[in-house]
Amino acid sequence: SSQGIIERDETPMEKEIALLHRADFEFSHIFYFCRKGFEAIVEDEVTQRFSSEELLSWNLLTRTNVNFHYISLRLTIVWVIGVIVRYCILLPLRFTLAAIGITSMIVGTTVVGQLPNSSVKNYLSEVVHLTCSRIIVRALSGTIRYHNKENRPQKGGICVANHTSPIDAIILTNDGCYAMVGQVHGGLMGVIQRATVKACPHVWFERSEMKDRHLVTKRLREHVADKSKLPILIFPEGTCINNTSVMMFKKGSFEIGGTIYPVAIKYDPQFGDAFWNSSKYNIVSYLLRIMTSWAIVCNVWYLPPMVRKEDEDAVQFANRVRSAIARQGGLTELPWDGGLKRAKVKDTFKEEQQKNYSKMLVRNGSVG
Repeated sequence: SSQGIIERDETPMEKEIALLHRADFEFSHIFYFCRKGFEAIVEDEVTQRFSSEELLSWNLLTRTNVNFHYISLRLTIVWVIGVIVRYCILLPLRFTLAAIGITSMIVGTTVVGQLPNSSVKNYLSEVVHLTCSRIIVRALSGTIRYHNKENRPQKGGICVANHTSPIDAIILTNDGCYAMVGQVHGGLMGVIQRATVKACPHVWFERSEMKDRHLVTKRLREHVADKSKLPILIFPEGTCINNTSVMMFKKGSFEIGGTIYPVAIKYDPQFGDAFWNSSKYNIVSYLLRIMTSWAIVCNVWYLPPMVRKEDEDAVQFANRVRSAIARQGGLTELPWDGGLKRAKVKDTFKEEQQKNYSKMLVRNGSVG
């Protein structure tokens, strides 16, 4: 029984159809597929992962999917006071700290970037990145607990983590330095990217380069091969999930080679919803919601390093790492591609169900 609005039966197709009638083809089998279709329409596994996590109790924020309902005058007064505190006191202070942190990041990395490559430059770059990241985390009233620090990613490795929010990177760089991987942006983000890459070996790709998987893999392998460079930080899901699940990891990150350092991130939604629903909010609206929350509270677990086994392909290795992250973070593990957030289900998924049904009929002697 699920905790959603419908009760699901996880009985395998072959057993459930056998309960309806014989395992040979019968028109009654249609009822099984109709019911599964209704379940998917009412509450599928994927769509609900791209909306804000529902809370068991209201946290005086409009951060759930249910509209505000009047309960009592006393609670309404408390909520109004909370709005005044969050918007008139916390927001200006947080905005000031964020501006200081971002400005310091741009100026500091630009200055450090002018120095010749040396151990001193690397040291100063790490100091600038750590200091500025910690200022920005303070701007979010971030309260973060890091567990098992002995497993922190090492140089020459690849750090992979589940992805809930754009601030995931700031949460991790608050405790250590990483080489970021991503697409080149414009505007303020572009200014930050151009400044930071001068001081730290981040890997930024043009839009056309991101489509060339072989080029991306080649550049990342070259980075990992240099054991003096910072560990690469990658979010293999490729999109933000709502802090309840871990979806399919793209295999590209696991074809590079080297040691994988899994990290599980779990936010506490009682103090603020960190999930970015990019289909509903642009980045400015999202940051406003974050900075007017009570706080950003989360736990970060560093898991033991993992290497690819000889009998594993990239997909199997990715699934093994994903399972470890899901178990540690108390997250639901789903096999679906996060790209379904904006794309339709591939025909191959439909064909797979058809093939499974055909194999069942053949195995029971109904066909041929």
